[in-house]
Amino acid sequence: MGLTSGRIETDLLVAGGGLAGVCAALAAARNGLRVVLVQNRSVLGGNASSEIRMHIVGADAHGQKPGARETGLLEEIRLLDAAQNPQRSAAVFDLLLYTLVDAEPGITLLLDTDVIGAETSAGLITSVRALSQSTEEEFVIRAKFYADCTGDGRLGAEAGADFTEGREARSEFDEPLAREVRDTHRLGSSMMFMARDQGRPMPFKAPAWARRFRAEEFQGHRDIFSYEYGYWWFECGGQLDTIKDDERIRRDCRAIALGVWDYVKNSGAHPGAANWALDWVAPITGKRESRRFLGPVILTEHDIRRAETRHDTVAYGGWPMDLHPPAGVDAPLEPACTQHWFPHLFSIPYGALYSRNVGNLFFAGRNISATHVAFAATRVMGTCAVMGQAIGTAAAQLVRQGAACCGAADLVALRRQLARDDVFLPGYRNEDMHDLARRATATADSATPTGPAAAVLDGLSRDQRAVWGPWADEATHAWQAAAPQGALTLTWTQPVVLREVRITFDTGLARELILSGSDKASAKTLRAPMPECVRSYRLRLDGEVIAEVTDNLLRHCVHRLPASRSVSILALECVATHGGGAPRVFEIRAYE
Repeated sequence: MGLTSGRIETDLLVAGGGLAGVCAALAAARNGLRVVLVQNRSVLGGNASSEIRMHIVGADAHGQKPGARETGLLEEIRLLDAAQNPQRSAAVFDLLLYTLVDAEPGITLLLDTDVIGAETSAGLITSVRALSQSTEEEFVIRAKFYADCTGDGRLGAEAGADFTEGREARSEFDEPLAREVRDTHRLGSSMMFMARDQGRPMPFKAPAWARRFRAEEFQGHRDIFSYEYGYWWFECGGQLDTIKDDERIRRDCRAIALGVWDYVKNSGAHPGAANWALDWVAPITGKRESRRFLGPVILTEHDIRRAETRHDTVAYGGWPMDLHPPAGVDAPLEPACTQHWFPHLFSIPYGALYSRNVGNLFFAGRNISATHVAFAATRVMGTCAVMGQAIGTAAAQLVRQGAACCGAADLVALRRQLARDDVFLPGYRNEDMHDLARRATATADSATPTGPAAAVLDGLSRDQRAVWGPWADEATHAWQAAAPQGALTLTWTQPVVLREVRITFDTGLARELILSGSDKASAKTLRAPMPECVRSYRLRLDGEVIAEVTDNLLRHCVHRLPASRSVSILALECVATHGGGAPRVFEIRAYE
């Protein structure tokens, strides 16, 4: 029997179900779009999934830039995972992502489905072909806009989008960290494993195909300091084509992983590993680099080194320019990576997130429009997630206004919506003229001297003093009660008509929040509800309780009334935090 086929009409097709694709799909759906999310694996999460198990890092640079942690959708994911997955299970994280996507009625999820072709006309994608290997069904999907979040750039390549690969020559963009001569090399791929202490001696015999390693191949540059989670520097394949040679790279990475474990167990250099045994080895590699698309803007090293607020900023990052030798473990005399640090956050412009020659194609993740050097700072998953939320939100705006091309976005309105959805953009304040709270006066039954009630209306939804850059200040941008309970009140001199209230609580952004197989990384975080977060609260409108929450886990809480109503007083009564301390509220917004 042959393949069956189906046709799907939608607003946005998102190809790729890593964090960039998941956040793009969620953002678009929550802003009213019909979305098809196509993922070529059985689980969502990409490099963070149970198939690869790389921990999510981002702008806070593993805690080196405290307070820079991404908010918006990624913060929601992290907070839910920390509270609901204290056991640090990668499979439970898969289920969390699935649950969030499944909860959105506007999203159609196609797992185990590959994009295999695209039709274009007049510089626009008109339809995409996708094949489900598990159901033997081929889909033709027609959308108004398309987003390539596949990492490898499969959709964009099928559509003929301009892209580049490899490392640029220094002369092309005058980047100090670029090479003298352009080449096709890129960052390699890694294969993770996990091991467990069994409490008794556990022998290990390496298979014949495992590589053999000597002590001098690790000393100085590739440290083996623990056994439970190994090791990001299992890297190879950067001299090859990381798409066409992917199966060879996977085989080589597997041989490296088992060879290093053989060294750990049998070289005599690690007697502490005697009771440890392999518990899991990744079935696929974690890929770092392949295609990079070209947009109207190409992000360069110069953009990463500048701490500036751009007119076209829609996302941000803070990870260092993290360059690896393409040969990976076959370059034992070179550091496994060289991280070029800078003390600030950098802006990611809208023009780096859509194609310069395919008008309705977005991209987010490690395939954005950036040079090899700049990409080394943007490729980490926390940064990919905020880019995904940006393009999903942009697609919703464009569909509402009836536009045909990504370049038609109203950037002021886009930033306004992103901020409304708790996305942080360095240097921007809440200047939303539709936010009714800006017309109100804020008072509280108690407040600390540094946390007055008026802080919830100052336009900033986190403490900027912990965020590195020229926009930093020493103020506390949250109301903080002077007791374990407290009430915050917004009063309007004239009644306003509102239907939606948005509250932004404190969830400890200065803390690194991470799901990791590494005990060292996990020791810096919490696997529980954030103690600062308000657990129980009531929301009153003119004295009437319209919401009572007893088990809140989130920073950003949205309450939408069944119908608009005229209001003069809005009161937020904070009953308890998860840690028992005084409540802190960064922002309250109100909309008609």
